[in-house]
Amino acid sequence: MFYDPARRDHGLPRDPFKSLVVPRPIGWISTLSRDGVVNLAPFSYFNAVATEPAVVMFCPGGGRPPDPRKDSRRNAEETGEFVVNIVTEAMREQMNLTSAEVPPEVDEMALAGLEALPSRLVKPPRVKGAPAHLECVYLQTVELPFVDPDKPNAIVLGRVVGVHIDDRIITDGLIDMDKFRPVARLGYMDYTVVDNVFTMERPK
Repeated sequence: MFYDPARRDHGLPRDPFKSLVVPRPIGWISTLSRDGVVNLAPFSYFNAVATEPAVVMFCPGGGRPPDPRKDSRRNAEETGEFVVNIVTEAMREQMNLTSAEVPPEVDEMALAGLEALPSRLVKPPRVKGAPAHLECVYLQTVELPFVDPDKPNAIVLGRVVGVHIDDRIITDGLIDMDKFRPVARLGYMDYTVVDNVFTMERPK
């Protein structure tokens, strides 16, 4: 089959686009508002995009009037900081709770029954229990095309200035996926866990 994603003329019950670019890691982004309110939200349009220096990105959609920006984007832009907390299988239910649309004055970390840990170099807190955290300083926002003016698309980029790793997911000096068990997003309401790893050496 072939279809035009702008016209969505695929004829299927659900748009298949998100089920093709998979699996997508989940960036559980914690930020602080200018008033000091904690915001925590998961983004499956998330990834690392560079290593020297280390840079990550997340892509928030539209927020609520009067500010069309998502809380995570607005907070990162206004305060210059955010933290990426890596979601694991054990924390999938709490992650899902923080995806709810709630007013900006609601602390999603508290809403999901999560405890906060202080960060070392930035002000937004980390999620206790997550085995890895990336402390980030905001770099820039790249505006993307959008259809609905109330739902802008953008890429938010941040430079990683600090990395926390739980020693329990390290085996022989390497991240052990069997212990880490990060969750990734598939299409629709489907998720997956990294539990099948194979190795291929690059050709000389």
